[in-house]
Amino acid sequence: MSPSLVDNHAAAYIAAPSSAKAPMIQKPGNTFGMSSPIESKFLSQPRDLGIVAVGFSGGQCKPGVDAAPSALIESGLLTQLREELGYKLHGDDEVHLYTDLVPKEDPPHRNMKNPRAVSNVTKRIAEQVHSHAKEGRLVLTLGGDHSIAIGTIAGSAKAIKERLGREIAVIWVDAHADINTPETSGSGNIHGMPVSFLTGLASEDKEEFFGWLKPDHLLSVKKLVYIGLRDVDPGEKRILRENGIKAFSMHDIDKHGIGRVMEMALGHIGNDTPIHLSFDVDALDPMWAPSTGTPVRGGLTLREGDFICECVHETGSLVAVDLVEVNPTLAAPNDVGAHETVRAGCSLVRCALGESLL
Repeated sequence: MSPSLVDNHAAAYIAAPSSAKAPMIQKPGNTFGMSSPIESKFLSQPRDLGIVAVGFSGGQCKPGVDAAPSALIESGLLTQLREELGYKLHGDDEVHLYTDLVPKEDPPHRNMKNPRAVSNVTKRIAEQVHSHAKEGRLVLTLGGDHSIAIGTIAGSAKAIKERLGREIAVIWVDAHADINTPETSGSGNIHGMPVSFLTGLASEDKEEFFGWLKPDHLLSVKKLVYIGLRDVDPGEKRILRENGIKAFSMHDIDKHGIGRVMEMALGHIGNDTPIHLSFDVDALDPMWAPSTGTPVRGGLTLREGDFICECVHETGSLVAVDLVEVNPTLAAPNDVGAHETVRAGCSLVRCALGESLL
């Protein structure tokens, strides 16, 4: 979605054109922040952070989520990571819009909307993430809708297999399971399908329809854990049950508390597996993150979301983080909802990358 089509009242959050440069990456100067004391188990360059800013909304139908990377950056997130948490940032100095990869005509295929665009863009994202991860860096991807995880996790999985000979685990924090196949999806929006493609439950031979995904890109269902589910389609419930996928709904969090849920989630993964954390901001209750495309009441508090991220960081196993589905254009003019959602997203990222309360 071109930034020019986003509502005017969100102009402050519009992504820069691909030719424009955003002040994202490491500037000369001293680092004054305090680095996390947690030692990384799987990163050879743990203080190096690869940044991939993804201004893409093609996996769903609401414009504006492509403006999120610019909103997060303009709020000071990358400056905080560099100056307060002590990371050295690497990456292109632009928000990627991928307009060159979006065809003029993109009719549905197997019920999927915009399939060629999403396949093309996620393939490019996989290459970008892989280029950082193969160097032993932690990778932070700022989306964008959750379809981009097809690329982020594929790139991360491939790099870890090449560099360490290990499979990754994925902790998917979301109100939704996003594991529909093209045939079970009611909407046809690919942001509700990424996990099915990443696990091989959905597949395609044709390159232009995710046929570029190879075994090295894929995730084992045994290494997938969901946290925060509360809006799961009937077909997805069947998929979760039939494949024995570990999933903690809001019922489990209400019953056990977020501390016990994290113990069980991390216990399922084990302490010898690199972790890719993919966090959809709609996992938070709309009280904390109202400006997102598919909000669902009864979600995580911001503190619970931060706690999840803190726990994953404390394992020393984190190798990649996605933050997705912040949509700063959905709030009404002069509404604080967009600002609060961006603030919540920044908080989640900082906690995942080592910010602590003391």
